[in-house]
Amino acid sequence: MHESDRRTPRGLVLDPHAERALSPADDPERLVALDCSWTAADPDAVSLSGTRRALPFLVAANPVNHGRPFRLTTVEALAGALVVLGERERASELLGKFTWGETFLELNAEPLERYAACADSAAVVAVQADYLADE
Repeated sequence: MHESDRRTPRGLVLDPHAERALSPADDPERLVALDCSWTAADPDAVSLSGTRRALPFLVAANPVNHGRPFRLTTVEALAGALVVLGERERASELLGKFTWGETFLELNAEPLERYAACADSAAVVAVQADYLADE
């Protein structure tokens, strides 16, 4: 295998340190997520090429972090991103492999619906701020 074959393809990279929030204006076709703890992710340690986007506020449904904000598994992050990007069926299919998968969509139904209705990153950030103010 050539070194170039092991590189991550350019895509839409979910990155907790990104300056812009993920929005429906982004392209869902090449969604990339790093499988690691985002709480320990060093912005300089990740060198994936692509457009970087941060996920807006979502609550975990996984058994380890159930109910905790921003403590998502990689599959939750990917599924949440897919819903924001208008790919809810793909998100449900992905989460269907986990007993708690549908719970993630239920816990986050309102914010995901609101994020998915936004036109751009700035609108997602505004919805997130509004949602957090209501909590």
